[in-house]
Amino acid sequence: MKFIRPTLLAAVALGAGFLSSCNLPTSSGSGSVAAYQAYDRPTKKPSNPSAVRVKVSLAHQMAYVMEGDKALLVMPVSTGKPGAGTPTGSFTIYNKEAKHRANTHGYAYSGQNAKQSFLASKPSGWSFKGTPMPYWCEFKPNYGFHTGWLKHEPCTHGCIRMHENLAPKFFALVKIGTPVSIAQSQPEDSTIGKIALAPDATPLPDNPPMFYVGDGYFTKHKSPKYD
Repeated sequence: MKFIRPTLLAAVALGAGFLSSCNLPTSSGSGSVAAYQAYDRPTKKPSNPSAVRVKVSLAHQMAYVMEGDKALLVMPVSTGKPGAGTPTGSFTIYNKEAKHRANTHGYAYSGQNAKQSFLASKPSGWSFKGTPMPYWCEFKPNYGFHTGWLKHEPCTHGCIRMHENLAPKFFALVKIGTPVSIAQSQPEDSTIGKIALAPDATPLPDNPPMFYVGDGYFTKHKSPKYD
């Protein structure tokens, strides 16, 4: 049985109050899963946390965490697909929550049974947990950086997805008030943006629904290490 990505329920307009989603995966061998889970990027801690800023390139699907001219973290991201794009402009991170969950979409569960559901339509007598969005860093209402499956093309409904091993690093590097610049391109695209990408998550099998009801997704990453 194939399981739907935990953010598939969010594949509706932001005007309805939902967040990002990618396509349904197909089955794949465990070797690809291992390669995806092993992906990581070198990361440096800042000398002056107040000088950190984030730059996102939509065309290049890349994020740059910078301190002056020094790159602290260069990482691939997944941004909004056509028709549901990630907003461009200058923002600041104003909300951080390591164990963030969506309010309206997620999982209905009863005993050991769980299935994706909207809160408003969960079966009578069942409990509900919102879709987990680990290491949430919000820069505009309903838009934020968070852990999610990465593809090699824009696939979300506006949020910016990060690889599971890079999300906790990003979360530690930024703070409330960190500036965020989002544009079609960034000068760093041609200088430091040519990096090896994580395997495309499209063909990878998902975790069972009960996994997302628990807290396992919030700790499903390597222990962060810094250069």
